[in-house]
Amino acid sequence: MSRGVIQPSQQKLAEKLTILNDRGIGMLTRVYNIKKACGDPKAKPSYLVDKNLESAVKFIVRKFPAVETRNNNQQLAQLQKEKSEILKNLALYYFTFVDVMEFKFVVPEIFVFLHFSCQTVNFDLTKNYLDLVVTYTTLMIILSRIEERKAIIGLYNYAHEMTHGASDREYPRLGQMIVDYENPLKKMMEEFVPHGKSLSDALISLQMVYPRRNLSADQWRNAQLLSLISAPSTMLNPAQSDTMPCEYLSLDTMEKWIVFGFILCHAVLNSDAAALSLWKLALQSSTCLCLFRDEVFHIHKAAEDLFVNIRGYNKRINDIRECKEQALGSMHRERRKFLRSALKELATVLADQPGLLGPKALFVFMALSFARDEIIWLLRHADNIQKKSTDDFIDKHIAELIFYMEELRAHVRKYGPVMQRYYVQYLSGFDAVVLNELVRNAHLSE
Repeated sequence: MSRGVIQPSQQKLAEKLTILNDRGIGMLTRVYNIKKACGDPKAKPSYLVDKNLESAVKFIVRKFPAVETRNNNQQLAQLQKEKSEILKNLALYYFTFVDVMEFKFVVPEIFVFLHFSCQTVNFDLTKNYLDLVVTYTTLMIILSRIEERKAIIGLYNYAHEMTHGASDREYPRLGQMIVDYENPLKKMMEEFVPHGKSLSDALISLQMVYPRRNLSADQWRNAQLLSLISAPSTMLNPAQSDTMPCEYLSLDTMEKWIVFGFILCHAVLNSDAAALSLWKLALQSSTCLCLFRDEVFHIHKAAEDLFVNIRGYNKRINDIRECKEQALGSMHRERRKFLRSALKELATVLADQPGLLGPKALFVFMALSFARDEIIWLLRHADNIQKKSTDDFIDKHIAELIFYMEELRAHVRKYGPVMQRYYVQYLSGFDAVVLNELVRNAHLSE
């Protein structure tokens, strides 16, 4: 074997994805803080509001990313006086943008590795991959929302040129990135064309998970979801699932994967029925997504604005408009109503019979995750209502739902040792036996 060939197992993709996701969240925090600072007159860098620098700032933004210092002495004269202070006070902002640029160049390399190296994937690898796609997309969107980014970068670089006689070495690439990502999603749709197959495959793997998590309250009720007393004969049977980590995966997280993912690899919506079904279901579930803290993304308007300029996408645009009309808060209101009664019943039964926390632990975690999803949905949409009717976004009983969540949480904390003892016995009495049979019956190739 050639020493130059790196095997997939040696590329440490899982580790790289984990590190980049953590790094991405840190970058998001820094960029978000810059956006908020620039939006606050009291916190905004003084050079952006200084009347003496106003003409210089306008000139820099107009010419950005070009640098012209020789024939504009009058406009830049005041900048010459302030150059050392500008370098000192704008360095944190400037190098945050540089770090975003470095992150932007590293992430696509990982996507290329995944595209060519991964023949099989598991839950953790797929989740981290989709999380990185969303983090990367979110970062570029929030960056594009900082209106003062050109002024900050340009001011710093002009001050650098006046001080050192040359532009900062990172400025040409940084300036070009800012220009290229004026419309970040449009640029990223082009950028993700080579990764369309791997991204769409990861998204379509949700076809057995997301629809099941996004059922109506009537469907939950008919299935006796989360009920321990609906089938007394099976009350002691352990709750099992082939997709255990997906049962309490955040609905908000999955919707971000689907919405941003299919915007970036939109061609698959025209060729794969499963992809189109997931896309429509996500569009019907929410009208906006949380990007970071109080930054939101209005799904239908953004998607329509992107697709309207693509030839042959009239059908996709009609889908978006139809789903927008169907994206009603009534479905979520009924879910919250169902969850209040379901969590109350679950908390009451477990208070009387805490031993059931062993076999039915999955029910508790599912109940908590479902309730969490609905509360987050309500909070997100209550502040960003785009419909005239607000009744579906005002819930006077939300405190009751939170109370039952706290009761379940208290049961888990109090009876944690009961659950531990149950699963120690379960491992030895069931998992070990099944594993022994599988190994004994396995036919291993020589």
